[in-house]
Amino acid sequence: MEDRILNAGETEFDLNNELSLRPQRINEYIGQDKVKERLNIFIKAAKNRGESLDHALLYGPPGLGKTTLANIIAKEMGGSLKVTSGPAIERAGDLAAILTTLNDKDVLFIDEIHRLNRSVEEILYPAMEDFVLDIVIGKGAAAKSIRLDLPKFTLIGATTRVGMLTAPLRDRFGVLCSMEYYTNEQLKEIIVRSSAILNTEITSEGAEEIARRSRGTPRIANRLLKRVRDYSEVIFDSTISFECAKQALEMLEVDNEGFDRIDNKILEAIIDNFNGGPVGIETLSYFVGEELDTIEDVYEPYLLQKGFIIRTPRGRVATDKAYKHLGRTRKKKINQSTDQCSLFKD
Repeated sequence: MEDRILNAGETEFDLNNELSLRPQRINEYIGQDKVKERLNIFIKAAKNRGESLDHALLYGPPGLGKTTLANIIAKEMGGSLKVTSGPAIERAGDLAAILTTLNDKDVLFIDEIHRLNRSVEEILYPAMEDFVLDIVIGKGAAAKSIRLDLPKFTLIGATTRVGMLTAPLRDRFGVLCSMEYYTNEQLKEIIVRSSAILNTEITSEGAEEIARRSRGTPRIANRLLKRVRDYSEVIFDSTISFECAKQALEMLEVDNEGFDRIDNKILEAIIDNFNGGPVGIETLSYFVGEELDTIEDVYEPYLLQKGFIIRTPRGRVATDKAYKHLGRTRKKKINQSTDQCSLFKD
């Protein structure tokens, strides 16, 4: 799954290559218009008062620009950005070490904040509310509590699972921003901008074809652009046209809906093996050959969002769109209860 080109999560490849493509100011940021409008107002108001921005929570699917927004907020506020993640902060001392290095108006970005250790989370509460850090020194009867003042910083939390946040932590964020999938037009604009930065010529039709298969996610769009660029330099004349993009994406096994081999394998399993469903997620995991968590977190969200499958209390069901996509005809299901009643009547 880590090598999957349509993986919306951040990979080592993205860490090494994505930085140059990220916008640096809020007016350069494409898409997420509602989030951008609100943040722009809150940032200007905080700067006018000479205060730090209220703590913000960015939530939504991976690859939609949460880290980029955190970097933009830090630049707009005139502070520096410190980046960490929930799983990386294992002990309260780790968090204390980070907090004590911050300055006024700095931004602390915690990715996957829903995975914070509960003991660490409790240390975070007074830091967010009162900008103080309570440290316990010693053990037993000799233990003493020391309170340290912290600078007025901004905590930005990012999560793909906002429902897993505890209520006390969620309530301490003053700004809540829901990140949504991008439209094809917005992705096209991002691809054109990225191709200019990469010094790659691209036609409007070529950009549109890549955007259409990018699953509404800028990270995937930029990743596909780089792979199509490689294809164009070797097979074509270094210009990404519609035909070039189409051939390259077909080689990468990314179809017209932005689905790859595993996405289609999930749909085929539901339709061909279970007559369209319903089928339980554990059974589906066995037939597809992927871990249950991987299907739920990586593959299923986009299939649900596009309306190709639906969740029911009894399991996953394929929709008419899935049948049409695979070129299948829905078979009429036999009503077993009716057949049994007719047998008794005879």
